[in-house]
Amino acid sequence: MPIPDTDVISATALDTLAPAAADPLPPVDELPRSASAPDVVLRRVRDELTLDGDAQLNLATFVTTWMEPQARQLMADTAEKNLADRAEYPRITAMEERCVRMLARLWHAPHPERVRGCSTTGSSEAAMLGGLALKRRWQQRRRAQGKDTGRPNVVMGANVQVCWKKFANYFEVEPRYVPMEPDRYHLTPDTLTAYCDDNTIGVITVLGSTYDGSYEPVADICMALDGYQAATGTDIPVHVDGASGALVAPFLDPALMWDFQLERVASINTSGHKYGHVFPGLGWALWRDNEALPDDLVFEVDYLGGRSPSFTLNFSRPGAHVVAQYYSFLRYGFEGLRDLAAQSRATARDLAARIGTVAPWELVTDGSELPVLAFRLAPGAQAFTVFDVSHAMRARGWHLPAYTFPAPCDDVSVLRLVVRTGFTAELADRFVADLTDVTHRLRSGVPMPAAMR
Repeated sequence: MPIPDTDVISATALDTLAPAAADPLPPVDELPRSASAPDVVLRRVRDELTLDGDAQLNLATFVTTWMEPQARQLMADTAEKNLADRAEYPRITAMEERCVRMLARLWHAPHPERVRGCSTTGSSEAAMLGGLALKRRWQQRRRAQGKDTGRPNVVMGANVQVCWKKFANYFEVEPRYVPMEPDRYHLTPDTLTAYCDDNTIGVITVLGSTYDGSYEPVADICMALDGYQAATGTDIPVHVDGASGALVAPFLDPALMWDFQLERVASINTSGHKYGHVFPGLGWALWRDNEALPDDLVFEVDYLGGRSPSFTLNFSRPGAHVVAQYYSFLRYGFEGLRDLAAQSRATARDLAARIGTVAPWELVTDGSELPVLAFRLAPGAQAFTVFDVSHAMRARGWHLPAYTFPAPCDDVSVLRLVVRTGFTAELADRFVADLTDVTHRLRSGVPMPAAMR
């Protein structure tokens, strides 16, 4: 039957496309020739999805895996709304702007009304926008000085998330990675300035390393760059990749200096879909003021029924995630968000203390910064590796990632555990029991039960 020639297909018309439920199931790896009954396809897709892991047992991801039913409902209510259509959906646009102001105040912007910011599809996009602004500011400064703009570089620790490697590659900026050292697994100020020069567009600091959950000392790094400017005359701005920590530190570490209180911090990104308690994907990018985000990077769009500024890599974006973020901020408030973060950190530290008593494990981090802990096998010959443990825990339903640090610390292999809202005390007990049993079996050579292989 031909599809009706109309822009809007009615539910009745769609029903006529559906064959009888007794018809054969459609193929899974090619476009079927004809339509199938919606319930048949729903069942097929759901059946396949049951083979995926349980999100609650995914200890690898920083991404939110639990939201309240009310927040889920709001996302469903607005799933069809495109944030790019700002004239059509002005209330969602207003919610986005309110969230930017809330974050600006949370991050101690001296003049929140001057902060420029936007939502993004995740922290990767937000980070790239931050990097682009650094590059453009550097180019403008160099041109004003009559200098070449052909060799920009960006300085960051070897522990940065892959989005920064993508930024350097995609936007033709030389990445200068400050290597890790034994027992120092993130960027510190002592060796930083050796990698800087007049072509450095900025330094990237990370508030919550994906490798071990540790915070980089942003204030100390800014002080080192102050000294570098005094010695060389070169002013290098800082971008804070706060994908996770920017929505943890304000609530749990109020004395920590890392945000717009530091004049050298030009921009910050975070993930609303991490400790902002929104399903993926949602990020936020904020700039201190107009100077930090050059006007020539912002486009005025006027063909959707009204003029609106746009500075994102994507154009069409889901409005539902912004609505969910606004709900999260209103629902929990400062004290509620602090309580959720505190619960996660308390669980992480309790898990770290318990894992530390299980031989032969030793802690790399203990959850006292991000609610994340990394642990490794104690030095010495072992009959198994962290990768063996990760595989055995996967057989019990847990996704516990194992990986090796970058050179020259590539002799360090760890397991990393992320605690998020929804990781209950009961799940923590179950995890420790499973880890203890798996460790015992691997250490003593006791075979794993057949169901666990």
